[in-house]
Amino acid sequence: MSHSHLPVDDSSLGRSELRRRTAVRRRAVVLLSWILAPLAALTLVGMLLLWPGDSSSSPIAGNPYTAAPGAAILTGTVQRTSTENCPGSAQKSQSCFIAHTSVQGGGEVPVVVTPDIVQTRGVKVGEGIRYLKLPAMPAGLEAMGPQFVFMDFVRTVPLGLLAVLYAVVVIAVARWRGLRAMVGLGGAFAVLAWFILPALAQGKPPLLVAVVGSSAIMFGVLYFAHGFSARTSTALLGTLFGLAATAGLAAWAVDAAALTGSTGDNAYQLLNLTQGMSLSGMILCGLIISGLGVLNDVTITQSSAVWELYELAPQTSALTLFRSAMRIGRDHIASTVYTIAFAYAGSALPVLLLVSLYDRPLLDALTSSELAEEVVRILVGSIGLVLAIPVTTAVAVAVVKATGKQEAAAPALAN
Repeated sequence: MSHSHLPVDDSSLGRSELRRRTAVRRRAVVLLSWILAPLAALTLVGMLLLWPGDSSSSPIAGNPYTAAPGAAILTGTVQRTSTENCPGSAQKSQSCFIAHTSVQGGGEVPVVVTPDIVQTRGVKVGEGIRYLKLPAMPAGLEAMGPQFVFMDFVRTVPLGLLAVLYAVVVIAVARWRGLRAMVGLGGAFAVLAWFILPALAQGKPPLLVAVVGSSAIMFGVLYFAHGFSARTSTALLGTLFGLAATAGLAAWAVDAAALTGSTGDNAYQLLNLTQGMSLSGMILCGLIISGLGVLNDVTITQSSAVWELYELAPQTSALTLFRSAMRIGRDHIASTVYTIAFAYAGSALPVLLLVSLYDRPLLDALTSSELAEEVVRILVGSIGLVLAIPVTTAVAVAVVKATGKQEAAAPALAN
């Protein structure tokens, strides 16, 4: 085929090249479907077998703050704040920070704000808060504590504004693909809320729940956000490999590192509500799910890199194409490993700060129950990520070269 750069020929060659590339991609999709279709079927069968049963069999925790008869959780707007004697306190000289909060029908109630909130941020006039209203003491009995106690802030407006801003920015920059990615993210959270969490609560095997649920998320998110194409299918195959590697390594690491999951504030409450659910199994599930986003990122990028390199130089040998793509992959590995480490370090910053204040050797601190889970999360996620890149690259090279051979045997479409 002539590669003349005359303006008259460019348009014709462009249409021919577009048809050629479309044909190559269609053949690649068919080739990959022979591998991915059985995996999709296994994922669907796994979800059906592991699907949580009747919701009535799931443990349900009532609101612990409303256990007392007559207690209720209410919301209101702070009208004014002051430091004054604690209402209902036996020690009249004890001072409390009071947020005088409006109630329905008019009037105010003195809400006692806990010292930790006062020290970290405080409560400001005009803010919405949630507070616990305890039942009033019977006549003739002296109150032993405040009747209105601060619980939390009402964050509906700022979180809603952030969500709207996020949607606007994503759609403005990525347009239709950004919108599809956001819808796919909603579907991923639906799988998490309606399948993974209820299945764990009902005692389903955590490893299987995590692998099946994560696979379903990746099938939906990748195809919905990026469309049905050879690049997407290649990235999905690499993602599933990385997911399998992460799951196997996480299963070993949780047992070998003796991660019990009993160090968190909610551990014993979960044990009581779920009648002895394995907290280490919950950690295992979390290790697998936490790396999905970064894993998806590197595989789709690596697949696209291989495809672009091939389309720029179709005659490149498979080995040269693999080496070129891996040079891109190594740069991606270096930057993404930092991303994983800093993301987990940021989320565990309070624990890191607390451990740093203890007078103990660094190795003891890193291997302590407080930090061991985060260390394992970083290492397991990074290993699965690194292994997925060469596998995705090799699969992408094999697909483009296989379709290229078919095209060499059949001449390109006529201009």
